[in-house]
Parts: sequence; structure tokens; C-alpha cells
Amino acid sequence: LVGMVGSALLFSWLLTDFHQLKLVRVIQGAALLSIVLNCIALWKQESRTPNEADASAEHLDFRRAWRRLVERSNMRRFLWVVGLGSLAFSMQDILLEPYGAQVLNLSVSATTLLTALLAGGALAAFAIAARRLGRGSDPCRLAAMGLMIGIVAFTAVLIAAPMHSTSLFRVGTVLIGFGGGLFAVSTLTAAVYFGGDNDNGLIMGAWSAVQATAIGGGIAIGGTLRDLVDRFASQGVFGPDLMGPAVGFSAVYQLEILFLFAALAIVGPLTKPWQRVSSKGNAKRFGLDQMPG
Repeated sequence: LVGMVGSALLFSWLLTDFHQLKLVRVIQGAALLSIVLNCIALWKQESRTPNEADASAEHLDFRRAWRRLVERSNMRRFLWVVGLGSLAFSMQDILLEPYGAQVLNLSVSATTLLTALLAGGALAAFAIAARRLGRGSDPCRLAAMGLMIGIVAFTAVLIAAPMHSTSLFRVGTVLIGFGGGLFAVSTLTAAVYFGGDNDNGLIMGAWSAVQATAIGGGIAIGGTLRDLVDRFASQGVFGPDLMGPAVGFSAVYQLEILFLFAALAIVGPLTKPWQRVSSKGNAKRFGLDQMPG
């Protein structure tokens, strides 16, 4: 995220005086730097040592382990929350910049800056979540707060078009990053709590798989839905008042708000056990020692 903020600021500055050749050069430079950084990251990676695993630990095949996991109380509900929330926050992933350009007439430099605003909001959410969770706050309540902030954020982006307000659009972008970051880190922490002492690896794998699937599906759904609605709108299917470039984007943002409301309704019952634990002053703290591995 720090890389996204820094590179977005740099690209925004480089593309202030925009022309096609400069854009190609910036993309080539970013690609080259990515290759170099990945090669550095791969250098002297630790080798796997499966022989050092605990020989007394129970070994289950994946189907049995997964069945036992989802049979836990509220586990299916938790995974639904992760999936719906991740889906909702990711549908806008490839739409914010075109929305700013096509609907609000922002320049290439200004739309590039949106990535920095989005990542900056997420970084702020991580810092606040770390502080709150370190004091024993309920991670499911924090996740619900992230969902509510997301609803406000998408509403702001949605009404920025009829108000012709680029400032409101930028505020909504920051809040999308903030709400999404708060939701992600809170559900990850909740997953560690659900995992207990023996199943951290499995539950975090489940969290990661559900989140990654939802994000990929959300990006595909958002782009496809925007194109379909925009095509129908341009043909006058929805009437003469709904023929502008904002119609397709608005359909996606409204759907995201509905998904956020659905996730908010599902996450409600999950807060009860955490509230009971917190009231006794025995809330579990989350740290690197709880990570699998």
C-alpha cells in the first residue's frame, strides 16, 4: 500500500503534462522496477522443512478438515460476511479512474492520484484497527464499522456525478479505501480468533480463498455490469433521462451498496460472543505469534 501511494503520487506528477509516449515510458519504467523488486524479494528465500513438523499432530485430508471447519458455530456466517464484503468493496476496483475521467472530466494525472487516495485510506484504517484491536476491541464490530463506512463512501461517489463535485468524489474514494481496509484487517483478526490454537493455518487459508475469489469475481462483475448497462443506456432502453456515461457506473455502485447492507445484516449475530468476552476484560490480543507457520 505504501508502494501504491508513492507510485501513484509519482505517476500523477509525471503525467501532469500528458502525452501518449510519456504514458508508455511510465508503464515501461514501472514494469522494469517491478521485475527488479521481485527478483530482490526472491533472493535467499527460506526453504521448506516439512520434516520438522510435529509428528504427533493429527493429519486430515482436505475434505475432512474443511467439513470439520465449516461445521463450527457461525463459521459459514463468517465466511459469507468475508465473501460479500470483499465482493462489494472490489467491484469498483477498475471503475474509479474511468468514472472520474468520463463522468467528472478529470485529467489522467488527477485520476492516477485516486490510487494514492484509496491506498492512503486503507493505511489509515490499518493504523486505527491496530490500535483498537490491541486494546481488545471486537473485530466483528470493527468489520461492521468498515461496512457502514463503505456504504457512506459509495453513496458519496454515487451522488458526486449529479452534483458535479470532484471534491466529494475524492472524499468518497478515501472512505472506500478506509472502509475496505478496516473490514479486511478486522475479518482477518476475527479469523485468527475463530481458528483457536490448532487451526490458524486452515482458517486463514479459508479466509484468503474466500476473499481472493470474491475480489476476482467482484472485479469481473463490476466491469461486465458497467459495460452492459452502459450499452443499454446508450441505446435508450432506460429512457432519455438515463443515457449519460454515469448510468453504468451508478448501477455498479448501487449494487455494491446493497451487498454491503447484506454483509452488515449477516455480521450482526457474530458480535455477540466478542461482546461477552470483552465485558470480562479477557479479550484476546492479536500479534505475529498468532500467525501460522
